[in-house]
Amino acid sequence: MTAADTPPARTPPLPPSRPYQTFLAFDYGLKRTGVASGNRLLGHGTPLTTVTAEGDARFVKIAALIQEWQPDALVVGIPFHPDGAAHDNTRRAQRFARQLQGRFRLPVFEVDERYSTTEVLAGGARDADAAAAALLLTQYLDEQERKEPR
Repeated sequence: MTAADTPPARTPPLPPSRPYQTFLAFDYGLKRTGVASGNRLLGHGTPLTTVTAEGDARFVKIAALIQEWQPDALVVGIPFHPDGAAHDNTRRAQRFARQLQGRFRLPVFEVDERYSTTEVLAGGARDADAAAAALLLTQYLDEQERKEPR
């Protein structure tokens, strides 16, 4: 039997795709970015930390968090004016979301973050940025639950 007669090796089937289960969420800011973790099972976000670096240094710290937490996907809060209009920070947060996707090759979902920081400050949050990220992730998970129950 020659190599041409040998049947090709059978590749194992791919594992079934699963819905995104674990997440890191980001409340982006120019100087501080709040980070939270969460999963579909618990259905809410938990504040982790606030990254206080800018530029590429920010992504070094985020890479360490992604390595540690191994999320299936990322969520980024996108700010808008109260009437829904975009502003400079809207575009900055959207750029940040694209950078995360490009650097880490994970799905990135955007969520409207209007009033998130105000809400967590009213609730007495110690780390408003990380708490806002947790609120954003909880909001995202709630929206997904309504669309597609577990």
